[in-house]
Amino acid sequence: MGRFGKILFWSCSAAAVFCLFGGGGNVWAAREKPVRVAGELLVQYRTGVAKEALDGEFTRLGAMMSEEIPGIGVRRIKVNEANRERIKATLAKHPKVKFVEDNFMATAVTVPDDSIYSSQWHLPKISAPLGWDISTGTTTVSIAVIDSGVDPTHPDLAAKLIPGYNFVAYNTDTHDVAGHGTAVAGSAGALGDNGLGVAGVAWHNPIMPLVVLDSSGSGSYSAISSAITWAADRGAKVINLSLAGPYASSTLQDAVNYAWGKGVVIIAAAANEATSTPYYPAACDNVVAVSASDTYDKLASFSNYGAWIDVAAPGVTIYSTNNGGGYGAWNGTSFSSPITAGMAALIWSVNPLLSNSEVVDILKQGTDDLGAPGFDTSFGFGRINLYKGLTLALGYAPAPDTEPPVSAITAPAAGVTLSSQVGILVSASDNVAVSRVDFFVDGALLGSDQTVPYSVDWDAAQAADGWYTLTAVAYDAAGNVGAAKPVQVLVSHPVDSEAPRVVLVGLADGMTIGTKLTVQVQATDNVGISRLELYLDGVLKVARDGIAALTFVWNTRKLGAGAHEIKALAFDAAGNVGEARVTMYR
Repeated sequence: MGRFGKILFWSCSAAAVFCLFGGGGNVWAAREKPVRVAGELLVQYRTGVAKEALDGEFTRLGAMMSEEIPGIGVRRIKVNEANRERIKATLAKHPKVKFVEDNFMATAVTVPDDSIYSSQWHLPKISAPLGWDISTGTTTVSIAVIDSGVDPTHPDLAAKLIPGYNFVAYNTDTHDVAGHGTAVAGSAGALGDNGLGVAGVAWHNPIMPLVVLDSSGSGSYSAISSAITWAADRGAKVINLSLAGPYASSTLQDAVNYAWGKGVVIIAAAANEATSTPYYPAACDNVVAVSASDTYDKLASFSNYGAWIDVAAPGVTIYSTNNGGGYGAWNGTSFSSPITAGMAALIWSVNPLLSNSEVVDILKQGTDDLGAPGFDTSFGFGRINLYKGLTLALGYAPAPDTEPPVSAITAPAAGVTLSSQVGILVSASDNVAVSRVDFFVDGALLGSDQTVPYSVDWDAAQAADGWYTLTAVAYDAAGNVGAAKPVQVLVSHPVDSEAPRVVLVGLADGMTIGTKLTVQVQATDNVGISRLELYLDGVLKVARDGIAALTFVWNTRKLGAGAHEIKALAFDAAGNVGEARVTMYR
């Protein structure tokens, strides 16, 4: 396929396989847990109030003292559950009561009952159990897994899959052709707390399977780029790319920019070559590049690294879903990436008002600093921490966006002379996102563009000669405006003084005319022929507009003896005339 034709994926392995099936019922249903102790209230007297002072009140209300919590003077009282709210309201108004409240229940940090969860070391490492106390996901935030497909019957994934597409076979069959995609999908979002197999990071977020890799584990940049834009157009909020190649690509970058412009977060594996060489799409702009950490919080021996890394996530012995319904342990940045993608989906689940740039910012802030203090080339901003990230997302209140976009006209260059159609190109960027760019010629709106690269065409051939000022204005969603520096260009249409050249093909002075004569006229011009005319003995026989050649058959049986003139005229748009004539005899 050539230097840019193929992209290779994972470099990972399934170290062990478990074939575990079972379970049943509604795997989406969450277990209900009591939030308070039935028939109990907690009461604290005001300072200086003796215990006996309220005993009679408790008896009158039908409540009974159970115990006092030493040191803080809070009494636990038992009440009839049916009367609990009435008693609570009465005590709340009592002048000798400081507060009264329900005896709420606390639960252990969320630990799913999935049968292999105890082997999933990476989930406690990223504080997933604490994070799950905040959110286990929502069905409104989907994750596109661009890979080798996903097993549609796997019991830990089947209920989560939404329609996808196969960009290798060009159909809707998204079965996993290599096994890799199923494991990646499980790392991001296998059903959790369903008594079966493993837990992913985002339990309830749908998975959109998109096939770009064949059974050998390779796929074209074009297929990957098509899948990225397809996912963005169909509402995916997070895209995971557990695939990598060492070559940069404008096509890949444009696809990423397209998805980013639609508000998508794109996560990609750094690759497993133990090199600082940038791998793509992880090293593309607007992509979160993820390296792999091990059980000791060290950089995994196989993981790529470099200044292009954004965050790290566990990538060694990651238990996940296997193609065919089983489970296995996998290694590679291919699994660090979907673990991070799952976190991005949960961030959006708890705060759907966030922009994609804010989600990425939270991903980077919600980390544990490993390696050298601050940003480093092994772990980027640090190893992800789900609890920190979700806590940040809950309280995230960004300042109003007052920063205008930055824009510049990149073509045509200032001072150039134009005489025909030209593309006006603008580069535009924003701290959040550019929503559109408007293009103006001498203050009049020429057109608008909403996608990168921002451009419109201007037909300078239709403009009068003279100087024109080109301007462009970029807008973001907050209404901020960034105007590009004006560019002045000269429109000049050169005066055409060159006459067309015309030929009477095969005819020459002195030739004899028979009973039939075929006359062929051919003309050329430095700009273009606008009209051809053919005369016989001074009489116009043929006239055609917009052509540069014609053929005329002349019946000369009745032509008198002697000399006869054949003349052809060719005209251009400037009015220049070219002529060819011959004198023939009968």
